[in-house]
Amino acid sequence: MLNLIGTYECKADVKGRVMVPAPLKKQLASVATEGFVIKRAVFQPCLEMYPMKEWDALMLKMSELNRFDRKNNDFIRRFTAGVKTVELDSTGRLLIPKDLMSFAGIDKELVISSAINIVEIWDKDKYEQAIDDAASDFVDLAEEVMGNKSNNGDGIS
Repeated sequence: MLNLIGTYECKADVKGRVMVPAPLKKQLASVATEGFVIKRAVFQPCLEMYPMKEWDALMLKMSELNRFDRKNNDFIRRFTAGVKTVELDSTGRLLIPKDLMSFAGIDKELVISSAINIVEIWDKDKYEQAIDDAASDFVDLAEEVMGNKSNNGDGIS
C-alpha cells in the first residue's frame, strides 16, 4: 500500500502547472508512470489525486454497486463528476485542469497534502482555514474515530 507523507506549499503558473515538490515526487516515483486521476473532493473544497492503482481499486469497489438503485447511480455520477486523468511531465510538473482549479478556488498559491494513499490539493487559504476550523474539534474527533479501536500495540496514543 502506498503511504504518502508530507504537506507542501506550491505555486501554480497561469496555465495551472504546479511543480511537484521533490520529496513528494520521490514518493510517487513508483506509481507515476501509470498516471493519476484527479477529482473534486466529496467533503471539502479541494481536489483529490489518486495514483491509478488506487483509483482502479476504488472503482472496483464502486462497480459492485447496483446501478439500478437510484441512490447508487446518483452517487456514482456525482463522485465521478469532473474526473480527469493527469500525468507528471518530464520536469515533474502537474497540470491541474482549469475547471477543477475553479472548483477548489485555487488561484496561485496552493497546498499539496498527503492523505495516506492519495494527495489532496488545496487553495492555500482554504487549507489553513480548514485546519484552523478543525483544531478545536480534533480531540473529540480523534477520540471518536480512533478511541474505540482495540489496543493492538501500534503505539498510537
